[in-house]
Amino acid sequence: MRKNLLGSAVAASALIVLGGTAIALDHHGHSSWSYDGDGAPEHWGMLSADYATCDSGHEQSPIDLHAVSDAADLAPALHWEDAEGSVTDNGHTIKVGLEDAGSLHLGDRSYELVQFHFHAASEHTVDGHQYPLEVHFVHASEDGHLAVVGVFFEEGEAHPALDALWAAIPHEGDHHEVDDVNPAAFLPDDHSAWRYAGSLTTPPCSEGVAWTVMQTPVTASAEQLSAFTALYAHNYRPVQPLHERRLTAGELH
Repeated sequence: MRKNLLGSAVAASALIVLGGTAIALDHHGHSSWSYDGDGAPEHWGMLSADYATCDSGHEQSPIDLHAVSDAADLAPALHWEDAEGSVTDNGHTIKVGLEDAGSLHLGDRSYELVQFHFHAASEHTVDGHQYPLEVHFVHASEDGHLAVVGVFFEEGEAHPALDALWAAIPHEGDHHEVDDVNPAAFLPDDHSAWRYAGSLTTPPCSEGVAWTVMQTPVTASAEQLSAFTALYAHNYRPVQPLHERRLTAGELH
């Protein structure tokens, strides 16, 4: 299994000592984060001053989701398009970078779909239940705001859109180009979704992220799930406290 570290960046690293343990620094001077050991999520906030929000933030993601009666004030509208993509193993996940893949509109702000990536097991939970896989579609606005759409996978029938992506997974740090990536193929037919204000689920855990998580999972076969977990079996951040945030539900348009 590939190690869940920053690959080539760690190779040229310096070292710091945290709690008596040597921690590698990446080429930006940040200590390397991971999902286990000394770089695990419970240590992220101590690895770098830039990661302090991972500990101190009060709008952190992921969270545990549950049935709610409050309707969302705003409903995201998706305008996704088929696009060319680049599949990368970045040492933390399998990421698909996209060009001209369409957008998400929320209120008076437009966000461009720039990439999607996967977590096993799921980062968000539903009444404590964790799905075997979750995909995050990351959107960015021109003024630097982020919006993410999450979709759960449960074991069942094979998902046709996954096969081409899994076949294109490169060696860690490399990338493979893929054509005709259809992001909408990963959406369930039921567009009911949770909405809340959250953060990135990886360092620096920046807040102000507009989260939408679909309530209905899609399916992937046991073989497709195993193909991912053979590389990343534990690349999820545990759920974070909701604090005073409002969890709402509505329809994705």
